[in-house]
Amino acid sequence: MACPQAAELLLVNGTIYTGAQPGRPLAALAIADGRVLAVGSEAKRCAGPQTRVIDLAGATVLPGFIDAHAHPRALGESFDLLDLRQTVSPEAVARKVADFAKRRAPGSWIVGRGWDQNLWSSRRFPTKAVLDAVTSQHPVVLFRIDGHACWVNSVALRLANIDRNTPDPPGGKILRLPDGSPSGLLVDRAQTLVTRHIPPPSFEQVITQLKRALAHCARLGLTMIHDAGADELTIQAYLELERSGQLPIRVYAMIPAPSPAWDEWRKRGPYRGQHLTIQAVKLIADGALGSRGAALLDDYADDPGNRGLLLLTPEQTQQLIRQAMDTGFQVATHAIGDAANRMVLDVYAAYLKPGNGRRFRIEHAQVIAPEDFARFGQLSVIASIQPTHATSDMAWAPARLGSARLAGAYAWRKLLQNGAVLACGSDFPVEDPNPLLGIYAAITRQDLTGHPPGGWFPHERMTRDEALRCWTWAGAYAAFLENELGELAPGKRADLVVLSGDILRLPESEIPKVHVKMTMVDGKIVYQEP
Repeated sequence: MACPQAAELLLVNGTIYTGAQPGRPLAALAIADGRVLAVGSEAKRCAGPQTRVIDLAGATVLPGFIDAHAHPRALGESFDLLDLRQTVSPEAVARKVADFAKRRAPGSWIVGRGWDQNLWSSRRFPTKAVLDAVTSQHPVVLFRIDGHACWVNSVALRLANIDRNTPDPPGGKILRLPDGSPSGLLVDRAQTLVTRHIPPPSFEQVITQLKRALAHCARLGLTMIHDAGADELTIQAYLELERSGQLPIRVYAMIPAPSPAWDEWRKRGPYRGQHLTIQAVKLIADGALGSRGAALLDDYADDPGNRGLLLLTPEQTQQLIRQAMDTGFQVATHAIGDAANRMVLDVYAAYLKPGNGRRFRIEHAQVIAPEDFARFGQLSVIASIQPTHATSDMAWAPARLGSARLAGAYAWRKLLQNGAVLACGSDFPVEDPNPLLGIYAAITRQDLTGHPPGGWFPHERMTRDEALRCWTWAGAYAAFLENELGELAPGKRADLVVLSGDILRLPESEIPKVHVKMTMVDGKIVYQEP
């Protein structure tokens, strides 16, 4: 069959998976006008005198990876924050704060992120006293790895006027010492009591943060990310980068609600540009499991009397959904605990008939009651999941949930069997943004050392083809873009990644060692290894 036009670019001598034909590699791919022109043997017929030929030298080509739940500005910002990941104790964190304080002017804020008390021998939340011992000249705010709790010192508490008489705000909790005074640990919406006092970044700083984050994503083979909650300043920065042609990859932005940004955008309606789409509203139904803020139907197994926090009432959720539906926005709701997932599904059910095309989403869908799995398929609700959360949480999740509830936790196979579309993401910077680590976690349910042997609840593992589809086509589907993205089929956008190894054939343990050689968006190279 004759080629409809000459290719601008021809990739040859590689292992090319289109995503449209699971497990069937091809050897060539032709690109023209930013789209796939032909694949397989037909692609070589599209070569013309001006065609640039790239010899893949045996490398593997896949559809570009799509992270369906990420926080790019937080990733860009994290490069400038105090990095507290993998710290082994509160004292280790304090030493980092002390070193950082020596380089900061008195009175300036010290902000960090990444601590996780589950990695400490005590496994207890820290208190202000540890931070007070290393600086009395700086307000300190250190965000937990999931962003759903922060640890602050007494200087920050005084600036925020938080004392023993300060009540817990709606949807938040101030942890307290035995005498009733604040301990220095603020959960979920209690964090805003302090964070609203941190000087905001300038527009130029936000631009820099986003450019840095998106360039990093391109290096990892990501051709699209879903920003799971972009405030107005971030949205304006995206629009400026889109206008100036500086978005290297695609962004599907969700606007948090309720918020001033949502009040504005629901009047304007969705935006669809070349690389930027603003078409979803992000609701937050509960907190996180690690900080015991996820809303559970029964008490936490390791904290009797505590069932977490519902951050929205059913009535508030209904109101926001009506606003979204009236203005053409998709609804994506953060729900981690089984009580939050049930509440969201109950409210969704009032608006969604079986077989609807609205593609409402639940972000995380982490702990689900047995009787609620079928509702994802029945209501056509997308489960936006993060596979590395399972392998990060498996050391302590049993203590939080107890053995009975674990059957419905991180239960990807149950969701698939009940007809749910699973769109994969990382929740970066909570987890590493490398999608290969997410694929590895999805198919092994093991950490990078291979623990536990056979995987954690191995019956919930995905196949390699399923994991790849969740990281490519499903992310496009969740953004209403599956006709343009997610597969390397003729006529679709030439968004692709070139890898050093074949992750569909390599031993599982080798997948995290694979690296990205090239990333393309619209047939243009946005990253190439040196």
